[in-house]
Amino acid sequence: MDESEISLLDMTIRLLSAAGLAFLLGLERELRGKPAGLRSHMLVSLGASAFIMMGMHILLATAEGDPSARIDPTRIVEGVVGGIGFLGAGCIIQSRGNVQGITTGASIWIAGAIGVACGLGTIVLAALLTGFALVTVVVLGRFEREVIED
Repeated sequence: MDESEISLLDMTIRLLSAAGLAFLLGLERELRGKPAGLRSHMLVSLGASAFIMMGMHILLATAEGDPSARIDPTRIVEGVVGGIGFLGAGCIIQSRGNVQGITTGASIWIAGAIGVACGLGTIVLAALLTGFALVTVVVLGRFEREVIED
C-alpha cells in the first residue's frame, strides 16, 4: 500500500463512525416521525465521508507527483455541502403560510458535516458535532415546545 491510500481498517473506522454518529441524529428524527430519518441521515453521512476519502486519495497522489491527479480539496467539500443542501431543501415544505421541515433539513446538513469530519479522520470532532446537534434538537426542542410555545 502506498502513502496515498488509507488502510482498510482506517476506512472502516471512518465509515462506521460516520454511519453510527449519523444514526444517533437520524434516530431522533425517526422517533419524531420526520420525513428524513435513520437511513437518510446515515446515507448522507456515509456518502460525505466516502467523497472526502476519495478526494484525500487524489490529493495525496498529487503530492506524490502524479500530474494527472490535480485537485483542490476545498472543491470536494464545496460539492458535498452543495449536494447535501439540495437534499435538506427537499425536506422543507410550505403549506398555507406554514413552513415545516427546517430542523430536519438542518439535521441532514449536519449529518453531512459529520460524514466530512469522519472522512477526514477527525472522529472526535464528528462526535462533538453529533453531541451538540443532539442537544440542540432534543433538549432545546423540548424547551421550545414547553416554554416558548405555551
